[in-house]
Amino acid sequence: MDKVERRLMEPISDLGVAKTQQVFNRFFHRLSTRLQLFFLHKGLVYVLIGFLLGRAIILSEVLPFALPFFGAIFLMKRDKALLAGIAIIAGGLTISIEVASIIAMSIIGFLVINRLSSYLFKDRLKILPFVIFTTIVLIRLGYSYVTQSSLELYDYMMAGVESGLSFILTLIFLQSIPLISARKYKQSLKVEEIICIMILLASVMTGLVGVSFQNLQAEHIFSRYIVLLFAFIGGSSIGSTVGVVTGLILSLANIGNLYHMSLLAFSGLLGGLLREGQKIGTAIGLLIGSVLISLYGQGSADIMTTLIESLIAIFLFLITPKAITGRLAKHIPGTNEHAQEQQQYVRKIRDVTANRVDQFSEVFQALSESFTTFYDKDEKFDDERETDLFLSSITESTCQHCFKKEKCWVENFDKTYEYMQAIMHDTKQRTYQNNMKLRNDFGRHCSKANKVEEVIEQEINYFQANQKLKKEVQESRRLVAEQLLGVSHVMEDLSKEIKRERENHFVQEEQILDALQNFGIEIVNVDIYSLEQGNIDIEMSIPFCGGHGECEKIIAPMLSDILEESIIVKNEECANYPNGYCHVSFGSTKKFRIETGVAHAAKGGGLVSGDSYSMIDLGVGKYAVAISDGMGNGVRAHFESNETIKLLQKILQTGIEEKVAIKTINSILSLRTTDEIFSTLDLAIVDLQDGSSKFLKIGSTPSFIKRGDKIIKIQASNLPMGIIDDFEVDVVGEKLKAGDLLIMMSDGIFEGPKHVENNDLWMKRKISEIKTDEPQEVADLIMEEVIRTRAGKIEDDMTVVVSAIEHNTPKWASIPVAKYSKKKKTG
Repeated sequence: MDKVERRLMEPISDLGVAKTQQVFNRFFHRLSTRLQLFFLHKGLVYVLIGFLLGRAIILSEVLPFALPFFGAIFLMKRDKALLAGIAIIAGGLTISIEVASIIAMSIIGFLVINRLSSYLFKDRLKILPFVIFTTIVLIRLGYSYVTQSSLELYDYMMAGVESGLSFILTLIFLQSIPLISARKYKQSLKVEEIICIMILLASVMTGLVGVSFQNLQAEHIFSRYIVLLFAFIGGSSIGSTVGVVTGLILSLANIGNLYHMSLLAFSGLLGGLLREGQKIGTAIGLLIGSVLISLYGQGSADIMTTLIESLIAIFLFLITPKAITGRLAKHIPGTNEHAQEQQQYVRKIRDVTANRVDQFSEVFQALSESFTTFYDKDEKFDDERETDLFLSSITESTCQHCFKKEKCWVENFDKTYEYMQAIMHDTKQRTYQNNMKLRNDFGRHCSKANKVEEVIEQEINYFQANQKLKKEVQESRRLVAEQLLGVSHVMEDLSKEIKRERENHFVQEEQILDALQNFGIEIVNVDIYSLEQGNIDIEMSIPFCGGHGECEKIIAPMLSDILEESIIVKNEECANYPNGYCHVSFGSTKKFRIETGVAHAAKGGGLVSGDSYSMIDLGVGKYAVAISDGMGNGVRAHFESNETIKLLQKILQTGIEEKVAIKTINSILSLRTTDEIFSTLDLAIVDLQDGSSKFLKIGSTPSFIKRGDKIIKIQASNLPMGIIDDFEVDVVGEKLKAGDLLIMMSDGIFEGPKHVENNDLWMKRKISEIKTDEPQEVADLIMEEVIRTRAGKIEDDMTVVVSAIEHNTPKWASIPVAKYSKKKKTG
């Protein structure tokens, strides 16, 4: 709705101008595309370039452009080589018959030498510059010998200059011709490729030398137009570079144009510097540069001619459609159009990646649903079906050939079925031998009662084993389904994270930038990704501060005041040199922080303990504390508990739900070994934003929370991990507060005190008697008390982890910025 309102509020005249400009740009974009395709498809662009290069002469007699161009076209565009050759010879004819003859002989000589070299060398691309070099030397020296009947040092020198230039120009044309002939350019051009295109354009403009009207030189007009175009697109660096290259090549063609190199370079520099004023600013830069250099180089005599030439170039530049300049700008690094093109490419890759992740997420979800269908059935119906199958197998081996079959299973079906079902049930419970009434009744009913009882006794064990196996398979499928669903959720969250884009917070960015700059801090750039309460995400670029901690001490406290939330430096990449920039990431600080203390000891004072513990930062504002106790002592117990902790850490950090993570670990442990070695797990996950906590206890001892004088017991009943394949994880929730002490321990601590009948009361009393709040001191005191009751002996592995929950107070207080800018809440 905001877009519509803004649209309606625009003046009608502005809308009309904008609409007209869009139509105009769209028309010229289509026209330029069609002309480009036409010229490229028909080869007319090679005819035009060849004609002008056939006219290009430097140092009054050197022809270094024609043959390199023909050679490059012959190698890369063989079907257009004939047109290019004819165009080059035609261009030479406009100069003189002598020039056309030399070009024609050079082309013929090239074809002969290239044919001969193809028998010796397979790589035609690498050998092409040497073929052209040899051709130029032979043709130039042969032509001089025929016309002069002798060769002088000057002839050798000029042949060397022409062949050397041709060698270099061949390398340049091999790079630049594919760029102008491709229908789709690369996303960005290298600096070397831009220079090659400039040399090609300057070489083409050399063919315009001598073309004039009323003393207005064509090469001057078009060279200034090219400088204007690239200065406007690429800025001062590209503009001045194009001016130098173009002016240098034109001055070689006509020594009178030597000052022109300075004119073009200076004009390109000024035009690039003033391009913020759009086309008018760039045009003013060229006008100032050309007038100043003309006054310096030629005086006031030809100032009017230079001015008119510049005005014509400016006119051509102004009527150049935006579609053309925008299309060229996409391929030059450093331009806004190129940056947008790169961003669009990156966004496309991001979307493709996110969609692929979504597809994988859907696949895992479908797999989870397919596994779910195996056990999502009526269990009562399944039991009845299994019973029917079991009894049918019994009757097949006992009643099938009995003479009373019809009487039992046709006339008295219900009564017979009830007897068989009762015998099956009692046999399962091992009570059938003691149920005399049932045995007597069934004996009177069935003539083969003993045989039926014997068969049921034999088959019941197989039946129970089969039932157990089916149940295990079902539970395995259930676990796999939960794991696949957990992976699907993780991939879905990953896809959302990939799709996260920088939000549009232009007003807030300007406010922050204005406040910091008015305070005296120089800020280059501010990017806001999120202003969600508790999830602030801001990035900045600032000049190198010399390691004085400006970000942590000044900028973060000021952001805290602006956003009315504690902000800290999350990441800082400092520049490596004084004139560079530092990139800093700011984010919300957590409301709570956890400080831990650990005390542990191995049985008998040994070096290897069967207990393992870990403090895990889950990276999403959550913190986990875990203790695992491997059954027994020594290396094997330590291995089991340590593996449990390592698996837990890796799985939780992927973002999978805690219950699924623990069931996955249990499945791995139960499948990995057949030995009776298991491990317990005591896990606490604390949300550092609101203090809510989850406690998951698998075969572990109780934990305790000390809150002032109050002691809170956290307990759950689950078997150790690895004992059974399927178990329900009991999750106990508790809200922690600042100042709380969370005390977690292994059974060596909880059950360690000697001659204590009630371990709960003893542990609560000892914890309440501790006066200190330092977690390490609390852990040491509890360990010392337990060992003291054992007269200094350590009867089992002991581990106690104490976590202190505290308010997270930033190191630096917020700095009020109301006096530097009008404060607004930007959350």
